[in-house]
Amino acid sequence: MFSTAFLDLPPLASVQGSVQLPGSKSISNRVLLLAALSQGTTEVRDLLASDDTRVMLDALRQLGCTVDEAGGGTVRITGLGSSTPPSPTQLFMGNAGTAMRPLTAALALLGGEYELSGVPRMHERPIGDLVDALRQLGCRIDYLGNQGFPPLRIAHAGGLPPLQLQAPIRVRGDVSSQFLTALLMALPLVARQQDVVIEVVGELISKPYIHITLELLARFGIAVRHEQWQRFTIPAGSRYQSPGLIHVEADASSASYFIAAGAIAAGANGQNGIKILGVGLDSIQGDIRFVEAAQAMGARVTGGPNWLEVARDTWPLKSIDLDCNHIPDAAMTLAVMALYARGTTVLRNIASWRVKETDRIAAMTCELRKLGATVEEGADYLCVTPPAQSGDWRAASIHTYDDHRVAMCFSLAAFNPAGLPVRIEDPKCVAKTFPDYFEALFQVAQTDADRIPVICIDGPTASGKGTVAAAVARALGYHFLDSGALYRITALAATRAGLEISPDNEPRIAELARQLPVRFAGDRIWLGEEDVTDAIRTEQAGMNASRVSALPAVRGALVALQHGFRRLPGLVADGRDMGTVIFPQAPLKVFLTASAACRAERRYKQLISKGISANIADLRADLEARDARDANRSASPLKPAQDALVLDNSEHTIDEAVMQVIDWWQARQPFGA
Repeated sequence: MFSTAFLDLPPLASVQGSVQLPGSKSISNRVLLLAALSQGTTEVRDLLASDDTRVMLDALRQLGCTVDEAGGGTVRITGLGSSTPPSPTQLFMGNAGTAMRPLTAALALLGGEYELSGVPRMHERPIGDLVDALRQLGCRIDYLGNQGFPPLRIAHAGGLPPLQLQAPIRVRGDVSSQFLTALLMALPLVARQQDVVIEVVGELISKPYIHITLELLARFGIAVRHEQWQRFTIPAGSRYQSPGLIHVEADASSASYFIAAGAIAAGANGQNGIKILGVGLDSIQGDIRFVEAAQAMGARVTGGPNWLEVARDTWPLKSIDLDCNHIPDAAMTLAVMALYARGTTVLRNIASWRVKETDRIAAMTCELRKLGATVEEGADYLCVTPPAQSGDWRAASIHTYDDHRVAMCFSLAAFNPAGLPVRIEDPKCVAKTFPDYFEALFQVAQTDADRIPVICIDGPTASGKGTVAAAVARALGYHFLDSGALYRITALAATRAGLEISPDNEPRIAELARQLPVRFAGDRIWLGEEDVTDAIRTEQAGMNASRVSALPAVRGALVALQHGFRRLPGLVADGRDMGTVIFPQAPLKVFLTASAACRAERRYKQLISKGISANIADLRADLEARDARDANRSASPLKPAQDALVLDNSEHTIDEAVMQVIDWWQARQPFGA
C-alpha cells in the first residue's frame, strides 16, 4: 500500500491483463458481525483486509469473541452465542459506518454499557434515525456530543431493559440503508417469543445493500420476510447459527474502477480489454449492476460466475441519464467516466452521497471541475459535461477528503486524451476497502516508457546517494534502483562462480550480469530467493564492484536490466551513469556530493556502529583514491550530467537532502509545490 502524502500518476494509455479483486467491505463486515452473534465457530474465507474490517475485528475481540486470523484472508470467529459481552467497554470505530451502525444496534440489544466513537468525520455522519428506532424499543442510548451523531453511550449497566416488541419498529429509509441493515442484524437477538416487525418510513434507498443483508442473514439461519421493501418481519424463534464456512465475494464496487478502465482505455498491442477476477454477473451485490450502466455508456462486458471481461467498444463513450439509487457507491465511477463521454451525463437519486465518508456530491463537483469539466450539482443529482477538446483538460491535484472512493475513481483521469499527469493526494486512504488498489492498477495499466518519470541521483562513494535515493522513492511511491548494488551483486556472483574480476573474464562476468534475478523490497536486496543485502555491503564487496564497473561488457550487459526497473508509477535510480547513459532524458538529475573528510567520517561511524574497526585517515585515503579511479575510467567516468543539479550535503542531514530533492521534483510538476 502506498503511504506517501501524494501519488503522481503519469498519463496512462492502455490496459491489459487480469486483476484479482479484494473481498467486499459490505459483505465482510456483515459476515464478521453475524459470526460474532452466532453460536459456534465460523471460518470466513477471502475476507477483505482493510481499515474497516480491522476496526470490526478489534471490536469483536474487545467484546469477548475469539478471533483467529489464519492468514491468506481466512479468519475464524467463535461467536458469543448466549454470552454477554464484557461491560463497560469503549469501542473506537474509525470511519467505518459498516461497523458503527450495526454494532450500535447489536450492543443495544445485548445489554451492558458501551461507548462507541470514531474519527471526527464519523462524528459528522448521522445516526439519529437508528437511535430513534432503538429508543422506540426501550433502549437507553445517549449522545456524547451533537444530537443525532456519534459518539454514543449505550446505558444498560443493569442489563437489558424491558423491550416494546409488539408494535412495528419504524425507521427512515431515505438517509442510509445502513440503519435498516443494523436493525435487521440486531433484532433476531430478541425475536424469541414473537415476530418482530420493522416498517420503513419513506423511500428505501440502496435496496441492493438490503438484499445483501437478507441473503447473509439466511446463511446464518434467519429467514426474514419482506413486503415491497417497506415491511420486514423477523420470525419468532430466530436464533443465529454459524454456517461453519462462508466465502466473501470480491467487492463489486471495487470492480467498477476496472470495468471503467476497460471501457475507457484501448488495449495494448492490439489486445483490447481486461479480465476481473473474484466477482461475476451472478453476484449478490447490487453494485454489480454497474455493468449495465457501463454497457449503456459503451463498454463491452462479458462474464461468468466469478469473472468479468471488459473492453472498449463505443468511443467516445455515450452520456447517460441514470437513477443511481441501486448503485450508490459505484455511481461515483460513472461521474469520472462522464469525462470521456459525448454530451452531459446526469446521475440522479444520489442524496446518500451527502452522508458518506465525505459529502461526495460536493467533493466530486470540486475535483471534476479541476480537470476541466463543467459540473452542476443539486441536492440529489450531479450533471457532468466533459472538457470540450483534449486541449481543455487540465493537470490536477485531486484532494481525496480521506475518502477511498474519491481516490480510486479519480485515478481513471490519468487516461485523459491530453496526456496529462494526475496527482492523487493521500493515496493511502484506499486502505479503507482496497489497500493494494494502485498496485493492482499499475499491474494492468500501460504507457509509453518515456512517460514514466525517472529521477536520477548520482555522486561519489559514501556521499549518501543510496540512502537519499531510497528515501525519495519511498516518499513519492516510486520504484527504487540501486545500480551500485547491481555491480556488487555481479561481483558477488562472479566470485562465487570462481571468476577472478579481470578483463580476461569479462565476457563470462557479462553473461552472469545479463541473468541476474535482482529485486529491491523495502530496504532489502534479493538475488533470486536469497537476501544478499548484508553480503554486498562489505568493504571488499565495494572494491569488487568498482573493478566490475570498469569492464565495458559488464556495463553493457546491465543496461537492459536497469531499463527494466522503469515501471509505473515512476523510478528513482541511484548510480554512476544513471543520468548520462541509462536514462539520459530523465527530467531530474541530482549529483549528490560531500567532502572526502565528511564522507570518511560518515563511513567511520557506520562501520563502528556495526562493530567493525576502522581508521578515518585510511578511509579518507581510500575514498580519494576511489574517486580518482572512478573519475578517470574510460567507461562512464564519475562526473555530473550536464543538466544535473549539484547538491553538496556535507552540512545537510539525510532528511534535509531528501526534502531538497523532492522540492526540486515538485517544481517540475504541473501541480505546483
